[in-house]
Amino acid sequence: MADSPSGSAARGLRVVVIGGSLGGLLAGNMLHRAGCDVTVHERIGTELAERGVGIATHPELHAAFERLGLPIDEAFGVRIANRVALSTDGRILARHYLPQIQATWGYLYRSLLGIFPDERYHAGNTLTRVERHGEGVRAHFAERDPIDADLLVGADGVRSTVRAQLWPDAAPQYAGYVAWRAVVEEDRLSAATREVLFTRFVICLPPGEHVVGYPVAGADGDIRPGRRRFNIVWYRAASPERLEEMQTDESGHYHEAGIPPALILPSLIDETRRAAKDGLPPALAEVVMRARGLFFQTIVDVEVPQMVQGPVVMLGDAAFAARPHASMGVIKATGDAVQLADAIAAHPGDVARALALYDAERTRYGRMLSRHSRRLGTQIDTPQRSAVDRSLGDYVRLPETIIRVTSLPPSCTPMARSDEEP
Repeated sequence: MADSPSGSAARGLRVVVIGGSLGGLLAGNMLHRAGCDVTVHERIGTELAERGVGIATHPELHAAFERLGLPIDEAFGVRIANRVALSTDGRILARHYLPQIQATWGYLYRSLLGIFPDERYHAGNTLTRVERHGEGVRAHFAERDPIDADLLVGADGVRSTVRAQLWPDAAPQYAGYVAWRAVVEEDRLSAATREVLFTRFVICLPPGEHVVGYPVAGADGDIRPGRRRFNIVWYRAASPERLEEMQTDESGHYHEAGIPPALILPSLIDETRRAAKDGLPPALAEVVMRARGLFFQTIVDVEVPQMVQGPVVMLGDAAFAARPHASMGVIKATGDAVQLADAIAAHPGDVARALALYDAERTRYGRMLSRHSRRLGTQIDTPQRSAVDRSLGDYVRLPETIIRVTSLPPSCTPMARSDEEP
């Protein structure tokens, strides 16, 4: 693997990154190339599993990958140019031309891991606590001796250990709905369904719900017709009581932080497949019916009051977990990583100044993105929606609106101005 940082302004700055998924690897690679002495520590002891999750990419991500020497070539993902909004019976209600590349989480992860030095990535390291140590920070782990550093980056996701210690009140707040996800191999679908789905970004709005689907590469990265997969995300309301039932396995154990896919009750999967057959367009219903596995993620809101506390910096979903309607989670982590590395490189010897600039800009952006994603989420029919939310949700659900706001940066949507800070 490559080990030749191009920058030297921050050379010698010791950085510990907590979290070895996309946000942590983006930060690790950017800081390494800025000249930092950086290591990445991931709790999971084996290579992270992708589950086939699709990622709608944007130019900000492309620019960061190219900056790291990773080309945006044919292997990067499936290119599509058209969006359609479908009725539940399969009719096209609206169309929109918008070129976009649909990648997979696994491709992005393997690409970033492949350019990060092996000896600097440590799997199976569970952070237990963080403490100030002199002018820097000390990270304590369950499996190894503590590590001292000048800076610690908390990139450990929605259930961040770093955030829980430093901002215990900034806990994930359930939004009232979940996202069912699945991918299915192209050759498992009928010819009629392939014709409908594999040239388009597809959106459907069953009553009170929201479905998004698009083609992605096959498990081996193959993007040739016939070798691809179709990725679907289906947002459905669930009361807190219902969510607790969904996150309880056959043994009666409740998985508060999210139930592993293999432990989801078969009866719940069967129920979801029946709902798809009864309520989704035939093509999307076929995806749900023929997918080898279904799983769900709980939609939550997370916001920290600030992204820096002393020598600790928050990044990505660990700081602001925006709902996925805009497909901006990875993009926000990308922007965080780029701006952190740039700020450190621009202020050699003055880390405090660099972190203050990062904190001001990325906290502002995180709050804006969280607000925008909550506004998009008003289309989901949850009991806690206010009259104002319902009115906004009705606007978002218009076919001509939904195809222009879904999986896009806020600045590219008709809602951009209303999401500006007051």
